[in-house]
Amino acid sequence: MHQSLQFILVGLAAITGLTISPTIAAAQDLELRVGPGGLGVYDRDRDPDRYDRYDRRGRRGCDPDDALDIARSEGLRRAQIIRMSPRSIVVQGMTRRGPERMTFANQRGCPEI
Repeated sequence: MHQSLQFILVGLAAITGLTISPTIAAAQDLELRVGPGGLGVYDRDRDPDRYDRYDRRGRRGCDPDDALDIARSEGLRRAQIIRMSPRSIVVQGMTRRGPERMTFANQRGCPEI
């Protein structure tokens, strides 16, 4: 009885060892690639082509394209940037009443002044 119990425990340990080892290997960020350069093993964390992290060094001010999009959504037609300074962005365009200007603060989110 003692010997059969010991055999069962050894068998269970072997089965759990076989099921745990692939999950440990899959958790690593290694990738096998076949391409023009041949066969290679790449680390995903060190791959410069892969971009999935938040870039904290991005633009701090208002993006000029965002200012134009906001002006167009407010009804300005043929909107164009006429002046950019470190503090503001001025967009000019046409409305039903004639020429119109909108001024945006040069901050994240482009708030209208």
